[in-house]
Amino acid sequence: MFEFFFSQYKDYQTYDVVLEIIAVFLGIASVWYAKKDNILVFPTGMVSTFIYVYLLWKWTLWGDMMINFYYFTMSIYGWYCWTRKKGDNLEFPISVISDTEKRMSLFIFIFTVAFVVAVYLYFNKFNTWYAYVDTFVTGIFFIGMWLMAKRKIENWVFWIVGDLVSIPLYFAKGLTFTSFQYIVFTIVAVYGYLEWKKTLNSSPADLKKL
Repeated sequence: MFEFFFSQYKDYQTYDVVLEIIAVFLGIASVWYAKKDNILVFPTGMVSTFIYVYLLWKWTLWGDMMINFYYFTMSIYGWYCWTRKKGDNLEFPISVISDTEKRMSLFIFIFTVAFVVAVYLYFNKFNTWYAYVDTFVTGIFFIGMWLMAKRKIENWVFWIVGDLVSIPLYFAKGLTFTSFQYIVFTIVAVYGYLEWKKTLNSSPADLKKL
């Protein structure tokens, strides 16, 4: 059993494995803080994604590297949004997605998928089955991160879908620890949605329509 899950690590350098484990723990911490609607979601996530950018660049997993670079930059934007206030009230409270944001989400998905396809074609990376899945997952995660930065409850739906797909995807890529991380991500994302839903239901009606 151990050989089945971890044999791919025999050719990895020790410090890369250690870095992946650190990134996994910080990634789980980040999702947990997101579930709790805690601003620490961003600094923990930024360190985790910074490590993954390095590792994925080294392992030439371009789609995953772009996802994590995007997470890093969007974390800066999300950190800014979550700290904004109008008087004593948050400028971006937990709310539902608007029609304009739905259209923007569709645009983000289409643009992201097209961009990743172009990159993979340029570097001739469509040589495995999971390279094709990468294009879809990248678009899903880009929407999820953007909606989380805007504190939209629907972000959890996109995280859940992307996380479920990523569990076998990362295992196939030889990143077993990261695959296990996405199992935890999926569970926390479900509870995150339920917790944000509870907060939203207890909010004033005008906030729900933002």
